[in-house]
Amino acid sequence: MSTVPATLRTVEVSGAEALCLLRRSRLGRLVYTQRDLTVLRPAAHVWADGRLLVRTSGPATGGPATATYEVEEYRAVPGTGWTVTVSGPAEVVTATATATATDAVTDGIRQRVPGGWTPGPQDTILRIRPRTVTGFRVARGEV
Repeated sequence: MSTVPATLRTVEVSGAEALCLLRRSRLGRLVYTQRDLTVLRPAAHVWADGRLLVRTSGPATGGPATATYEVEEYRAVPGTGWTVTVSGPAEVVTATATATATDAVTDGIRQRVPGGWTPGPQDTILRIRPRTVTGFRVARGEV
């Protein structure tokens, strides 16, 4: 008797679990539209006070009105992982607000928005107010 091989499947997670996964990570991708083109930039982030603070290269002024941020973690050997997507209105944090944005206080713990992880300046900090938060786990399952 042969057994059916395990396959990969995706399972949607709750918004609360998706935010927990997002908080565990520090790196992701910022996606927005600029001059009718889709822009995708590597970025670093921190979750603070119900907002997502994202440090990236990009326009220091006139940032996107809305943005999407995606974070993921995949493990090739066991074939599992997860992905979280956050979308909502975005604003560039100005120089006068930078101290507040880069040293965010969450649950009484001061967190610093991490530096960028690509070569070159990473001077732009965006604050995204999530309107949608979605998450999926990739898991092994039987067909």
